[in-house]
Amino acid sequence: MAYNNIKTNLDGKVLTIYINRPDKLNALNKATLDELHKLLCEVEKDSNIWVVILTGAGNKAFVAGADISEFADFNYEQGMALSSDGHVRVFNKIERFNKPIIAAVNGFALGGGLELAMSCHVRIASLNAKMGLPEVSLGVIPGYGGTQRLAQLIGKGKAMELVMTAQMIEAEEALVLGLVNQICEQESLLEKAYGMAKKIMRNSPNAVSCAIRAVNAGYIDGQVGLEEEIKAFGQCFGHPEFIEGTTAFMEKRRADFEAVRKG
Repeated sequence: MAYNNIKTNLDGKVLTIYINRPDKLNALNKATLDELHKLLCEVEKDSNIWVVILTGAGNKAFVAGADISEFADFNYEQGMALSSDGHVRVFNKIERFNKPIIAAVNGFALGGGLELAMSCHVRIASLNAKMGLPEVSLGVIPGYGGTQRLAQLIGKGKAMELVMTAQMIEAEEALVLGLVNQICEQESLLEKAYGMAKKIMRNSPNAVSCAIRAVNAGYIDGQVGLEEEIKAFGQCFGHPEFIEGTTAFMEKRRADFEAVRKG
């Protein structure tokens, strides 16, 4: 399927998705979110893709925010619908995706851009990255999960400060706060992300997917994390990848989960 606002690159079992509106600093508009939703639906069914890297085209921005011109004149009902639709179709979908998604944050990640990065399972930022939720300076609040995920990642007090002041922080501070997992020079960002993807791919895709679900359960209202962990743990048993993993351990060899998937 052809896309106008995103582009992709498949390297082995790793799919890199670029938000591709560099002339707009990769700002999220409805068309881009629609395309991202459709692509994610395809990727979650593709057994040949094990890990996804999400980044922005160009060297200035991951995603510099939402395209404000699209909703500047929205009323209450339209605003609620905009937020709800984004949650369901993109941001929650990424957070609960059945494959690991690594955000490679290059340059500005503001507003909806930071919310997109926070939806991903892991974040790696280049040293030129600048992150923040400036929505209150526009008379609105983060509407794509920012008020919740930022507090989960860095704690309530600091999240309150950053949201209320609309302050922008740099990569080094983001690392100290726990907002990102790693930082690196911009020219090595995708290499760093791919290196993490390779580490993940040494392991059972089924177990990794179960782990994502179990960890998420502790942060989703109405779910009990330990109960989901017990369920997901049990589901691993008897799976061909569990049999391969435990057999390889006892035989003192590296597990070949790719062979299991192909077989």
